[in-house]
Amino acid sequence: MENTFGESTRQQKVARQIQKDISELFLKECAELVRGVIVSVTAVRVSPDLEYARIYLSIFPFDRHEEIMAKINADNWKIRKLLGARMRNQLRVVPEITFFLDDSLEYIENIDNLLKK
Repeated sequence: MENTFGESTRQQKVARQIQKDISELFLKECAELVRGVIVSVTAVRVSPDLEYARIYLSIFPFDRHEEIMAKINADNWKIRKLLGARMRNQLRVVPEITFFLDDSLEYIENIDNLLKK
């Protein structure tokens, strides 16, 4: 069974689990990486072979997104290792993870500010 993105049920389940686990990691084990900002995992897309995961993050305040994304990407290996420890009983191989900035909230705020003028 596939959804509108062409993802299988298995891909959707793995993506939801990764989203939940990464969110918890940012709250607990990786809190020092994101200190002073709010990081939300807005979406996760998993490849059909479950080898790769694209993780989309929303960062508030927006003006610190470059700094925070740099820290997260520098510690990508650590985050993947912690994710692997959480998912070891569910997946044979922990997907390679790549983080992307989801700036849709910033875009919406910018449009809102323009409309208020």
